[in-house]
Amino acid sequence: MIWRLEAAVDAPADVIGGKAAGLVTLMRLGLPVPDGFVVSVDACRAFLRDGNMPAGLEGARAGLPTEAVSVRSGAAVSMPGMMATLLDVRGSVAPAVREIFGSWNTDRARTYRTLHGIPHDLGTAVVVQAMVYGDRDEHSGSGVAFSRDPTTGAPEPYGDVLFGHRGDDVVSGRSATLPLTALADQEPTVWSALTDALSLLEKHFREACHVEFTVESGRLWLLQVRPGGLTARAAVRVAVDLADDGLIDRREAVRRITSQCLRAAAVPRMLGGERLARGRGASPGVATGRVALSADRAVRMASDGPVILVRPETSPSDLHGFAAATGIVTNRGGLASHAAVVARSMGRPAVVGAADLRPAEGTLITIDGTSGEVAPGNPGLTPAVADPHLHRLLSWADDISGDRSPRPGEQRLTAARAQLQRQANND
Repeated sequence: MIWRLEAAVDAPADVIGGKAAGLVTLMRLGLPVPDGFVVSVDACRAFLRDGNMPAGLEGARAGLPTEAVSVRSGAAVSMPGMMATLLDVRGSVAPAVREIFGSWNTDRARTYRTLHGIPHDLGTAVVVQAMVYGDRDEHSGSGVAFSRDPTTGAPEPYGDVLFGHRGDDVVSGRSATLPLTALADQEPTVWSALTDALSLLEKHFREACHVEFTVESGRLWLLQVRPGGLTARAAVRVAVDLADDGLIDRREAVRRITSQCLRAAAVPRMLGGERLARGRGASPGVATGRVALSADRAVRMASDGPVILVRPETSPSDLHGFAAATGIVTNRGGLASHAAVVARSMGRPAVVGAADLRPAEGTLITIDGTSGEVAPGNPGLTPAVADPHLHRLLSWADDISGDRSPRPGEQRLTAARAQLQRQANND
């Protein structure tokens, strides 16, 4: 089935996909979204089953205001960069949509689903939208913006922007990005509109959010919104801050933090000493291993011990290397690059933009995904730093459970969850 975006208000995400559901939310909140339509997940399943394409694609395409369109996948569960994206499509869209449907069963997509426990029969929706151009002129650009720092949870807009470029240059890591705050200097009106949008979205979702955006000739367009996408440490701080702001209550804050998240929230740091390079910390944690310069080498070398995958930038075809590696380093890219996003989703320490790092394969290195530093050998670790937000969350868990006996944090959280479940059952 095919819906115009503005007509898909009541359609659930498992039917129209997460991307389209986010776009509908943006439109309902009065935020600027390029005109478009969505092809349902059911249509993808039918294609994968019998090869039939949905009827009515060309009619829907004819209703859009521009000659060129973008064609993007949008499953109900996020699979960043794993499927095809086609930009500047002109003429018929039965080939671009067909390519997107077909990319559901590529090796990298199947590997990602296996790693994340996503069913292989889920299928994807396809979103077709009027093209907007980040490379239109000197007042154009593209970027990714978080309502809060995705690595620490600090309450400030954060992200990457590239002027004169399209969005794929931002997320691929091919180009050196600028911090999001560069928008405030170069396009202050856009900066104001973007930060207002992030604030509105955070209040709506009651969660930190991130958006993909394009600026075309000084006009802001939002292309995607997703809540979450934070490291464990950031998720704890955001849950506590949102409770302090009254957007959620303390019980909800405790519910949101899983035991796995709790274990990952307190991370050690590298000891001082010699440094090979410094980039940007993209995913917290410290990892030590031998350098592998390709994903295939990472897989082969991992059988003999931990490896660090070091690449100029990564792409979806490197996913098997992510799975084999204990940490990731790229020479280019920012916090919204493919390497950063996938490393955070997989809980791998990562450093991006370490431009000066040129190690030989097999060299032993250590990376700190918080500071962005890369050191030779294994300099050792400092103890995990006490996090005041984590302590507050655990004190709330104690209040909920009514038990303040000395116990590890995970047990305290489990007790609070059990109490919340009992109360829910009684209600």
